[in-house]
Amino acid sequence: MTATLIKGTVIREEILEEITKEVAEIKEKHGVVPGLVTILVGANPASMSYVTLKIKTAHRVGFTEVQDSQPNDISEADLLALIDKYNNDESINGILVQLPLPKQIDEKKVLNAIDPDKDVDGFHPVNVGRLMIGGDEVKFPPCTPAGIQEMIVRAGVETKGAEVVVVGRSNIVGKPIANMMLQKGVGANSTVTVVHTGTKNLDAHCQRADILIVAAGVPDLVKPEWIKPGACVIDVGVNRVGEKISEKTGNKIAILKGDVDFDAAKEIAGSITPVPGGVGPMTITMLMANTLKSLKFKLGMI
Repeated sequence: MTATLIKGTVIREEILEEITKEVAEIKEKHGVVPGLVTILVGANPASMSYVTLKIKTAHRVGFTEVQDSQPNDISEADLLALIDKYNNDESINGILVQLPLPKQIDEKKVLNAIDPDKDVDGFHPVNVGRLMIGGDEVKFPPCTPAGIQEMIVRAGVETKGAEVVVVGRSNIVGKPIANMMLQKGVGANSTVTVVHTGTKNLDAHCQRADILIVAAGVPDLVKPEWIKPGACVIDVGVNRVGEKISEKTGNKIAILKGDVDFDAAKEIAGSITPVPGGVGPMTITMLMANTLKSLKFKLGMI
């Protein structure tokens, strides 16, 4: 039986509608809306495209969005001063500095300069610590892991007591989602194993998983025989493996593959995310959710 598709494109629309409604209610009651600033240094095409999508989404849900573009040769001191300005701006609830940054700037120093209570990406060490503690301490979970957990919950997958195997140990996805899935709470209470490309008998670990989350960055790493029949498979990988000509536009477009052999896996798994259209659309969506949450913290609503 073919697996049920967990479509990030569909879940994204549900969440953005919920955010839009809540923003309108807050505006009517309190006279304010969430403020989000995106700082873009230089003109990296991929970064510009991603930032444009963030701006478009922020406007859609009713946020005030500030796009602050800076030249590629901006000094580290000037960038830190700019961040400090927004840290002290009462109208701004979320601050994003688009990565990567030019070589003259220490990315770690820049990310650490953002006020943890405006760090809606969830990368500041304070927010990493809050995530580790769990419960009410958590303010802003990193956006991609938050999206993964939201997809699992909205797909109706049981997590309490489930065997979760996370393939990948990055600070952006692997480590945080593993921590989130073992916490007490909705969409968690799981037994979690973290594995990676250096793990012995990687296939055997994956075969135990009721929920298999793969974020290794290796195309088709997970074979169909590694998947437990009926398991929920979340494929975070987005790997460019070539190009093709679009039938609609005639332009070259990237051929993308996930970390899971999707065509074979969907005949074994109970539910699975596609690539593209799976986890990807959830990242910006959860960024909007975190920015709204930041305003709600400020207003004492949570």
